[in-house]
Amino acid sequence: MKILTRLGMQVPVIQAPMAGVSTPALAAAVSTASGLGSLGLAAMTGVEAAEAIAETRRLTGRPFGVNLFCHQPQPRDPKAEARWLDRLTPHFTKVRAEPPRSLTPRYPSVLESDELLAAVLAAPPALVTFHFGLPRPDQIAALREGGCLLGATATSESEARRIRDAGLDLIVAQGWQAGGHRGIFDPAGPDERLETLDLVRRIAPLGLPVVAAGEIMDRTDSRRAIDAGAVAVQCGTAFLLALEAATSPAHRQALGRGETWMTKAISGRPARCCANDFTAIPDEEAPGYPVTYAAGKALDAAARAHGVTSYGAHWAGTGCARAVARPAAETVAALAP
Repeated sequence: MKILTRLGMQVPVIQAPMAGVSTPALAAAVSTASGLGSLGLAAMTGVEAAEAIAETRRLTGRPFGVNLFCHQPQPRDPKAEARWLDRLTPHFTKVRAEPPRSLTPRYPSVLESDELLAAVLAAPPALVTFHFGLPRPDQIAALREGGCLLGATATSESEARRIRDAGLDLIVAQGWQAGGHRGIFDPAGPDERLETLDLVRRIAPLGLPVVAAGEIMDRTDSRRAIDAGAVAVQCGTAFLLALEAATSPAHRQALGRGETWMTKAISGRPARCCANDFTAIPDEEAPGYPVTYAAGKALDAAARAHGVTSYGAHWAGTGCARAVARPAAETVAALAP
């Protein structure tokens, strides 16, 4: 529990850093309620990240965290990208639009761009976590010098060992049930698809504090995670209906249907999403992250321009039907073990 004290947490609940949904208002509300709020910076520019950090600090005097993506950069494959656009063409046609002729991916990895890292180092938060892998040793050293505690997502015991061996402070154990992008280091590698409590039990003996993530929607779920060996829980789906979240109306409505799929069709990496027109698209030939995401966002934008909201990246975990619309502080209280 020492790490929770260092993070200023009186309640062992961390709000997941959901890129595009987590807002300064949401992060601040969770931190003010004695949990730990988080900002997902992966979809932001450096300027946007600096503004979000500054706004969160304006809204709360308590500690909060941020999250960065560390995916390995992939070489472009024009033929694979063209095949993927061909596969999506009937869906563009369905919403009376033309697919883009080429794709311009955003969301560079921290491994290839220091823009977001510079924004974080300019105003260091209490906690910095990483998804899809680990940052470079020099980046870890710079964040350490800035006084940040560091953590990363693991979907397996082997990934957890790499996090420990890199000298980080905590491990986020992301079970198969969790919503959003699966944090697996190598999306082409084997995936045991361990459920949250099983993963926590495997990782806890490694010696680092473990934060459980995946289908934690109420106090009972939190208690089970703590009993399995976690020191805290990280919840994203539970906060999607929060008044302070930037969840779209279509996304909010989709949660109530309670059906989710793990798919690469939206972004090129496995991610759990509410079932919609996108999750019905076979994803075997998706060319990889983030170039596939450029196609997915283009299709969603074209669809929404014609009033169709069923191609959104409506990320959600398997417990989504249990989400409750209320202020974030009330959700923190409802999750407290």
